Amino acid sequence: MSEVISVDRIRCDGHGLCAELLPELIDLDDWGYPLLRSGQVPHHLRDHAKRAVAACPVQALRLQTGVQAAGPSRRA
Repeated sequence: MSEVISVDRIRCDGHGLCAELLPELIDLDDWGYPLLRSGQVPHHLRDHAKRAVAACPVQALRLQTGVQAAGPSRRA
């Protein structure tokens, strides 16, 4: 089953821990907030994605199963 990582931008405080744990899928903007790369989480990164979600200090990350990627979530 496909999985997609998402972020609750209201809950996120910009700690940046997610990008440290999952640099393959998450970049940070100039203020330290996550910029998620579009697409599904590759199978070989699943454990890393789960670790990033679990480590988020404000529980702003989610790993959603069975969700189709809607495109990049980068801010304009």
